[in-house]
Amino acid sequence: MPVNRQLVLGVHRTVPWGAVGAAGATGLLLAALTRTGETAERFSLYLLRAAILAFAVGLAFLLDDPARHTTAAVPTPRPVRIALCVALAVPAAAAWWTVALLLVPPGVRPPAGAMTLEAGAAFALAVTGAAAAVRFSEAARPGLPVAGGLLTTAVLAMLFWPGRWPLFVPVHDERWAAAHDRWAVVLTAVVLLGVLCALEPLRRRLPGRLVLR
Repeated sequence: MPVNRQLVLGVHRTVPWGAVGAAGATGLLLAALTRTGETAERFSLYLLRAAILAFAVGLAFLLDDPARHTTAAVPTPRPVRIALCVALAVPAAAAWWTVALLLVPPGVRPPAGAMTLEAGAAFALAVTGAAAAVRFSEAARPGLPVAGGLLTTAVLAMLFWPGRWPLFVPVHDERWAAAHDRWAVVLTAVVLLGVLCALEPLRRRLPGRLVLR
Protein backbone atom coordinates (compact mmCIF):
# COMPACT_ATOMS: atom_id res chain seq x y z
CA MET A 1 0.00 0.00 0.00
CA PRO A 2 1.26 3.55 -0.63
CA VAL A 3 2.93 5.31 2.30
CA ASN A 4 1.84 8.94 2.48
CA ARG A 5 2.82 11.87 4.66
CA GLN A 6 -0.22 11.52 6.93
CA LEU A 7 0.62 7.89 7.63
CA VAL A 8 4.24 8.72 8.46
CA LEU A 9 3.19 11.57 10.76
CA GLY A 10 0.63 9.35 12.46
CA VAL A 11 3.20 6.63 13.15
CA HIS A 12 5.73 9.26 14.26
CA ARG A 13 3.29 10.42 16.94
CA THR A 14 2.99 6.90 18.34
CA VAL A 15 6.73 6.43 18.81
CA PRO A 16 7.68 6.96 22.49
CA TRP A 17 10.54 9.33 21.76
CA GLY A 18 10.77 10.30 25.44
CA ALA A 19 11.77 6.77 26.49
CA VAL A 20 14.15 6.40 23.55
CA GLY A 21 15.70 9.80 24.28
CA ALA A 22 16.14 9.11 28.00
CA ALA A 23 17.85 5.80 27.25
CA GLY A 24 20.03 7.49 24.65
CA ALA A 25 21.09 10.19 27.11
CA THR A 26 22.00 7.52 29.66
CA GLY A 27 24.04 5.70 27.07
CA LEU A 28 25.92 8.82 26.04
CA LEU A 29 26.70 9.57 29.68
CA LEU A 30 28.22 6.09 30.02
CA ALA A 31 30.26 6.61 26.86
CA ALA A 32 31.43 10.01 28.13
CA LEU A 33 32.75 8.40 31.32
CA THR A 34 35.62 7.03 29.23
CA ARG A 35 37.02 10.57 29.17
CA THR A 36 37.13 11.04 32.94
CA GLY A 37 40.49 9.45 33.76
CA GLU A 38 42.95 6.66 33.12
CA THR A 39 40.87 4.11 35.03
CA ALA A 40 37.80 4.89 32.95
CA GLU A 41 39.87 4.69 29.77
CA ARG A 42 40.96 1.17 30.67
CA PHE A 43 37.30 0.20 30.89
CA SER A 44 36.31 1.97 27.67
CA LEU A 45 35.17 -1.25 25.97
CA TYR A 46 32.90 -2.17 28.86
CA LEU A 47 31.51 1.34 29.21
CA LEU A 48 30.75 1.43 25.49
CA ARG A 49 29.01 -1.94 25.73
CA ALA A 50 27.01 -0.64 28.67
CA ALA A 51 26.06 2.41 26.58
CA ILE A 52 24.88 0.12 23.77
CA LEU A 53 22.74 -1.84 26.21
CA ALA A 54 21.26 1.36 27.65
CA PHE A 55 20.14 2.60 24.24
CA ALA A 56 18.85 -0.86 23.31
CA VAL A 57 16.65 -0.77 26.41
CA GLY A 58 15.11 2.44 25.08
CA LEU A 59 14.44 0.80 21.71
CA ALA A 60 12.51 -1.94 23.50
CA PHE A 61 9.76 0.67 23.95
CA LEU A 62 9.69 1.54 20.24
CA LEU A 63 6.44 -0.30 19.48
CA ASP A 64 4.53 0.79 22.59
CA ASP A 65 1.17 2.14 21.47
CA PRO A 66 -1.57 2.92 24.03
CA ALA A 67 -4.07 3.06 21.16
CA ARG A 68 -3.04 -0.33 19.80
CA HIS A 69 -6.47 -1.93 20.16
CA THR A 70 -8.10 1.11 18.54
CA THR A 71 -5.74 1.09 15.55
CA ALA A 72 -5.96 -2.67 15.07
CA ALA A 73 -8.91 -2.20 12.72
CA VAL A 74 -7.32 0.46 10.51
CA PRO A 75 -6.52 -0.51 6.90
CA THR A 76 -2.77 -0.03 7.36
CA PRO A 77 -1.25 -3.50 7.90
CA ARG A 78 0.78 -4.02 11.04
CA PRO A 79 4.01 -4.84 9.10
CA VAL A 80 3.80 -1.41 7.46
CA ARG A 81 3.34 0.34 10.80
CA ILE A 82 6.26 -1.57 12.36
CA ALA A 83 8.46 -0.91 9.32
CA LEU A 84 7.72 2.80 9.58
CA CYS A 85 8.56 2.84 13.29
CA VAL A 86 11.88 1.15 12.55
CA ALA A 87 12.58 3.46 9.60
CA LEU A 88 11.98 6.48 11.83
CA ALA A 89 14.25 5.09 14.54
CA VAL A 90 17.17 4.10 12.29
CA PRO A 91 18.48 7.67 11.65
CA ALA A 92 18.21 8.47 15.36
CA ALA A 93 20.07 5.27 16.26
CA ALA A 94 22.77 5.96 13.66
CA ALA A 95 23.27 9.51 14.93
CA TRP A 96 23.36 8.30 18.54
CA TRP A 97 25.92 5.63 17.74
CA THR A 98 28.15 8.10 15.91
CA VAL A 99 28.14 10.44 18.90
CA ALA A 100 28.76 7.57 21.32
CA LEU A 101 31.82 6.44 19.36
CA LEU A 102 33.18 9.99 19.14
CA LEU A 103 32.84 10.43 22.90
CA VAL A 104 35.37 7.63 23.47
CA PRO A 105 38.94 8.98 23.21
CA PRO A 106 40.61 7.81 19.97
CA GLY A 107 43.48 6.15 21.81
CA VAL A 108 41.21 3.76 23.71
CA ARG A 109 38.32 3.51 21.26
CA PRO A 110 37.55 -0.13 20.30
CA PRO A 111 37.44 -0.93 16.56
CA ALA A 112 34.38 0.89 15.21
CA GLY A 113 33.36 -1.78 12.72
CA ALA A 114 33.35 -4.59 15.26
CA MET A 115 31.53 -2.53 17.86
CA THR A 116 28.95 -1.49 15.27
CA LEU A 117 28.14 -5.18 14.81
CA GLU A 118 27.59 -5.52 18.55
CA ALA A 119 25.45 -2.40 18.64
CA GLY A 120 23.39 -3.51 15.64
CA ALA A 121 22.75 -6.91 17.17
CA ALA A 122 21.66 -5.37 20.50
CA PHE A 123 19.39 -2.81 18.83
CA ALA A 124 17.86 -5.45 16.54
CA LEU A 125 17.29 -7.77 19.49
CA ALA A 126 15.40 -5.03 21.35
CA VAL A 127 13.13 -4.25 18.40
CA THR A 128 12.61 -7.95 17.62
CA GLY A 129 11.61 -8.56 21.23
CA ALA A 130 9.08 -5.74 20.98
CA ALA A 131 7.73 -7.11 17.68
CA ALA A 132 7.40 -10.57 19.20
CA ALA A 133 5.55 -9.16 22.20
CA VAL A 134 3.15 -7.29 19.92
CA ARG A 135 2.51 -10.39 17.83
CA PHE A 136 2.08 -12.92 20.62
CA SER A 137 0.36 -10.82 23.27
CA GLU A 138 -2.38 -8.24 23.57
CA ALA A 139 -0.21 -5.81 25.54
CA ALA A 140 -0.40 -2.21 24.32
CA ARG A 141 2.82 -1.31 26.16
CA PRO A 142 5.18 -4.30 25.91
CA GLY A 143 8.28 -2.14 26.31
CA LEU A 144 8.82 -2.60 30.04
CA PRO A 145 8.79 -6.43 30.07
CA VAL A 146 10.84 -6.51 26.87
CA ALA A 147 13.41 -4.16 28.40
CA GLY A 148 13.57 -6.34 31.51
CA GLY A 149 14.01 -9.42 29.36
CA LEU A 150 16.77 -7.72 27.38
CA LEU A 151 18.70 -6.80 30.52
CA THR A 152 18.28 -10.31 31.91
CA THR A 153 19.40 -11.86 28.63
CA ALA A 154 22.49 -9.63 28.53
CA VAL A 155 23.52 -10.56 32.08
CA LEU A 156 22.92 -14.28 31.53
CA ALA A 157 24.78 -14.21 28.21
CA MET A 158 27.84 -12.57 29.79
CA LEU A 159 27.82 -15.06 32.67
CA PHE A 160 26.92 -18.31 30.96
CA TRP A 161 27.67 -17.99 27.24
CA PRO A 162 29.72 -21.06 26.18
CA GLY A 163 33.42 -20.36 26.21
CA ARG A 164 33.90 -22.28 22.97
CA TRP A 165 31.96 -19.59 21.08
CA PRO A 166 32.86 -16.37 22.90
CA LEU A 167 31.08 -13.12 22.10
CA PHE A 168 32.25 -10.75 24.83
CA VAL A 169 36.04 -10.67 24.48
CA PRO A 170 38.63 -7.92 25.09
CA VAL A 171 39.98 -6.00 22.12
CA HIS A 172 43.44 -7.57 22.25
CA ASP A 173 42.14 -11.11 22.67
CA GLU A 174 43.15 -13.35 19.76
CA ARG A 175 39.50 -14.46 19.52
CA TRP A 176 38.28 -10.91 18.76
CA ALA A 177 37.82 -11.45 15.01
CA ALA A 178 36.12 -14.83 15.43
CA ALA A 179 33.82 -13.39 18.08
CA HIS A 180 32.63 -10.69 15.70
CA ASP A 181 32.00 -13.22 12.97
CA ARG A 182 29.55 -14.68 15.47
CA TRP A 183 28.10 -11.22 16.16
CA ALA A 184 27.39 -10.95 12.43
CA VAL A 185 25.55 -14.27 12.54
CA VAL A 186 23.58 -13.14 15.61
CA LEU A 187 22.63 -9.88 13.89
CA THR A 188 21.44 -11.68 10.75
CA ALA A 189 19.42 -14.22 12.73
CA VAL A 190 17.79 -11.58 14.91
CA VAL A 191 16.83 -9.42 11.91
CA LEU A 192 15.25 -12.42 10.15
CA LEU A 193 13.35 -13.31 13.32
CA GLY A 194 12.19 -9.72 13.62
CA VAL A 195 10.82 -9.76 10.08
CA LEU A 196 8.87 -12.93 10.86
CA CYS A 197 7.49 -11.44 14.07
CA ALA A 198 6.37 -8.31 12.22
CA LEU A 199 4.14 -10.26 9.83
CA GLU A 200 0.40 -10.37 10.33
CA PRO A 201 -0.46 -13.80 11.80
CA LEU A 202 -3.44 -15.76 10.59
CA ARG A 203 -5.67 -17.11 13.32
CA ARG A 204 -8.40 -19.67 12.83
CA ARG A 205 -11.54 -18.65 14.72
CA LEU A 206 -14.14 -20.75 12.96
CA PRO A 207 -13.77 -24.07 11.10
CA GLY A 208 -12.80 -23.41 7.50
CA ARG A 209 -12.43 -19.65 8.02
CA LEU A 210 -9.18 -17.75 8.37
CA VAL A 211 -9.17 -14.17 9.62
CA LEU A 212 -6.44 -11.68 10.28
CA ARG A 213 -5.62 -11.13 13.91
